[in-house]
Amino acid sequence: MATETPDTRLAHLLERIALRGDTRAHLDAEAALRELYELTSSRLFGLALRVVRNREWAEDVVQEAYMNVWRIAGDYRMALSPPLAWLGVIVRSRALDFLRRRASERADLTVPLEEDGEADTLASEGASPMDTAEASEQAWALHECLRKLEARQREVLSLAYLRDLSHGELSRQLSLPLGTVKSWIRRGLDQLRGCMARFA
Repeated sequence: MATETPDTRLAHLLERIALRGDTRAHLDAEAALRELYELTSSRLFGLALRVVRNREWAEDVVQEAYMNVWRIAGDYRMALSPPLAWLGVIVRSRALDFLRRRASERADLTVPLEEDGEADTLASEGASPMDTAEASEQAWALHECLRKLEARQREVLSLAYLRDLSHGELSRQLSLPLGTVKSWIRRGLDQLRGCMARFA
C-alpha cells in the first residue's frame, strides 16, 4: 500500500467533510474538520496575518474560513490543485472581505444609521451565501489557472506561498539553481495574474 502523503491526507479529510449527511456521517465530518484544523490552521493563520496584519483579526478570518470549508468542501478537486492551495484561496478571500468590511465600517462611522440600514449592517456581519459562492468560484478559478502552469512551476509556487519557504530553501529542497527558482516564481505569478484576471 502506498504511503499517504500530506496532500492526500488533507484531500481525504475534505472528502469526509463533504460527505456529512446522516448523524454518523455528520459526526465523522466534524472529526475530519477538527483534524484538518489541527493540520493546517497554523499555516493558514500565518497567511491571514500577512493580509490583515492583526492577530485578533487573523483569528476571526481563519474561523470564517473553516466555516466556509465546512459548507463547500465538496467543491474541492485534487486533480486541479493541492489542498493547501485551495484552502489558501479561501483564507485570502475571507481576509480581503474582512478588510473591506472594516473599511466600510470606518466610513459608516461618519454617516448616521437609519433603522433599516442598521438591520442590514448587522445581517451582513457573517458570510452570506453570496460570499460562500464567490469564494468557491475563486477557488475553482485558481484550480483552473494552476492547472495551466507547468508541473514544476506549480510546485514551486505552492511551496513558496503556502509553506512559507524562501527562495534559498526552495533551491535546496528542489535541487534547482536559485536563479531558476526566482524566474519560475516570477513567470508563474505573471501567468496566474493574467489568468485570474480573465475570471474576474
